[in-house]
Amino acid sequence: MDNNETIKTERPCERVEILKVPVDIVAREDLPRIVFELLEKKTGQDIVLLSLWDLLRARRTGEFRNYLKNAALIIPISKSIVSGIRFLTGKTAARYMPFDFIVNILTILESRELSIYLLGGKPSSLVLAEKNIHETFPKLRIVGRFPGIIKKQTEETLLKVIRKSAPSLLLIGQGVSGRERWVAKNTLRLNSGLRLWCSDIYDVFAKRRRRPSRAVFDRGLEWIGFCFQNPVRFFRVFPYIRYIFLILFYKIFKKNGSGAIDAEQNLPSGQNLSSGQSSSAIGQNPPAGN
Repeated sequence: MDNNETIKTERPCERVEILKVPVDIVAREDLPRIVFELLEKKTGQDIVLLSLWDLLRARRTGEFRNYLKNAALIIPISKSIVSGIRFLTGKTAARYMPFDFIVNILTILESRELSIYLLGGKPSSLVLAEKNIHETFPKLRIVGRFPGIIKKQTEETLLKVIRKSAPSLLLIGQGVSGRERWVAKNTLRLNSGLRLWCSDIYDVFAKRRRRPSRAVFDRGLEWIGFCFQNPVRFFRVFPYIRYIFLILFYKIFKKNGSGAIDAEQNLPSGQNLSSGQSSSAIGQNPPAGN
């Protein structure tokens, strides 16, 4: 199979691969249908908001890449990913602002008076977030909340509470140790339904953290603001350059009719394009507006 061609399986939407990492193409008008189709399934359905740094992390980390392959929805939030998909496949993928995507999900759930469990965040932010979510989505049932610090001795009880509450959506924020790994580790101990992790979503709902404007996000410039908040993020320019090089590399070999995976693996020792410092060392999952 061409490394970047559409993955043909029974899915609620079209899935493609970019640099061996799966990404879903979800039209905005199709999102309600897709959400309700996923909720009909008998197993947990993970939704991933995929940044460029997550994509590069998935290329390096087999555990995270497998998590993505098993995810129900992989939503691109970086302009670079959407541009890369268009460049390699000719397909147009919708890019979502994380906060707006979650608001859309909550709106869809509220339309049928479904439920949500709030997990993560600081206790004070979580209380404010719950209040604002309830005021904004009055018909959405909030069946529980728990802050991000989960002690080992309380984890089993928490899992039982979540499973008994059977939320349509488990929304996970900052503070949960392991992030997506926590979901993957406990997937069989959680109920069916949607699960979504987004780092500072509760701070945004609590209005304690600003998110970039729509104009800034549409231009792909939201990262500049985050770099000034944390200057270490300026070093992300290096994995970004690596990403551009990889995209060009795959495009060239695709045009020549050669397999990009084989070409990469046949490079001389020490020149494998998958080597080098992990982007996760300086590129954690971005805040809700990134």
